Amino acid sequence: MNIYRVVHKAKQAFSYCKVHGFFALLRKVNAIIQDSSVTLFKKTDVLGFYDFVLERPFGSTFNGEVGNKTINWFIPPYGRGSGGHLNIFRFVFLLERLGYECRIIIVGGHSRYDLVEAKSQIAEWFFPLAAPVYDGTEGVPAAFYSVATSWQTAYYVKNFQSTKYKCYFVQDFEPYFYAVGSESAMAEATYSFGFSAITAGGWLAEKLTNEYQAHTFPISFSYDRDLYRLMPRREPEIKRVFFYARPPTQRRAFELGLLALNEVVKRLPYVKVVFAGWDVSNYEIPFEHLNAGTLDVAELPDLYNQCDVALVLSFTNLSLLPLELMACGVPVVSNRSPCTEWLLTNENSILAKATVEDLANGICELLTNSALHARIKAEGVRVANFSSWEREAFKLSRALASISSSETLES
Repeated sequence: MNIYRVVHKAKQAFSYCKVHGFFALLRKVNAIIQDSSVTLFKKTDVLGFYDFVLERPFGSTFNGEVGNKTINWFIPPYGRGSGGHLNIFRFVFLLERLGYECRIIIVGGHSRYDLVEAKSQIAEWFFPLAAPVYDGTEGVPAAFYSVATSWQTAYYVKNFQSTKYKCYFVQDFEPYFYAVGSESAMAEATYSFGFSAITAGGWLAEKLTNEYQAHTFPISFSYDRDLYRLMPRREPEIKRVFFYARPPTQRRAFELGLLALNEVVKRLPYVKVVFAGWDVSNYEIPFEHLNAGTLDVAELPDLYNQCDVALVLSFTNLSLLPLELMACGVPVVSNRSPCTEWLLTNENSILAKATVEDLANGICELLTNSALHARIKAEGVRVANFSSWEREAFKLSRALASISSSETLES
């Protein structure tokens, strides 16, 4: 195996770990090694891997000794470029500006953090926070609210006693991240813990309310106005389609998107395709394309502005990409689904059935119908500009106030 393939495999492993978790990566590596008749991990410690799901209360019983604007945020281990962590830290930053005292508690299987370095990394990679950082559950202070931010962290919040209200910041339906089995079941169980759920969008709120009787508070998305905006278009005569390509992230449907784009180029041979989000050089792609790979966030707005259409597929919840692309004046094509239609509509995007033919039709229609393109672009820009992170943070603050004023919620 040459050095390129070693680096490529290492990147795949890192992405797999971010999406599926460290324990899932460890099992996958173990299985590969065992298939190769090499014994590196003689036994897999299932009980040790998943001991966090057990009933093990920690912290003293809450006695009201803290103010009603204190929040403990229980987060999984973070890494540079994590979109989920970006949103968590964004809301921590905005709530601090609204007068909340926040703390960051990192839990789950990971190497120990240097807390001074962690504080610096969070400021550099995400947002500068006043919140102190705790690694693990030892010494975690009492808080009026404690917020889970992933299914694994929900078990820690369930066991944490030094808090009055337990909440769940739900950005996606995480059971869908796994094949049906142990992890999907453990993830799904967390929605029945009785936590008040602050959800990214209405689809999750409706799903958790209807299927798990959760008390939900939907908030929406916005975008970074300092980054994403209309910019000059170079080479406007060249038609380009942007594709958010994430092969290791199954819910982003790389294979379906690639098939649809191949059909588009067959019909419109002059179209150029731009792949970004992952290095796709290891994939057989028979048409002309730009492999932009994984880019720094600051490089994305200009890239978006050089494209005429964007294909962004989402089979669980939406990412932030549609609004960011809309803010750059790029019409979005996506799959029609309840998990996309809480934000995307027939007015601000093209929604198609999740088939090669229908997705290709939608892309080609935008590329060849200038009036439709102009209408979708204008509405997308309007929707993006109407959004506001500050307004969503205020909605989150109101949700917390509503949670504490309700007599029916479980503390």
